[in-house]
Amino acid sequence: MAKAQKDETESLPKIDLTTFFLSISSAAFIGLGIVPLPEGQETNVDLELARQNIDLLELMYEKTRGNRTPEEDRLIEQLLFETRMKYVEKEADVKRKLK
Repeated sequence: MAKAQKDETESLPKIDLTTFFLSISSAAFIGLGIVPLPEGQETNVDLELARQNIDLLELMYEKTRGNRTPEEDRLIEQLLFETRMKYVEKEADVKRKLK
C-alpha cells in the first residue's frame, strides 16, 4: 500500500453503529436537498433517494433491535423522526410546486 493511501486510511474514523446511522441519515438529507453539497454543486431534491435511505434506516432499526445501547436507541429514533418529517414536508413542497 502506498504511504499516502495508508496515511489516509489510518486517519479515517472507526465505523460503528452510530456512525453508520448518521451516514444513512445524511444520505437521506442529501436526497431531500437539505445538506449543502461541495462548492459549485447544486442541491437537487431526489425523493426516491431520500425514501430509499429512510427505508434503510428503518431496516437497521428493526434488524438491530435488542443489540443497541440506549444512546444508539435514542439516536436512531431521533434520526427516523427527523428524516420522516423532513420527507413529508419536502414531498408536500414538491407537489405544491407542480400544481
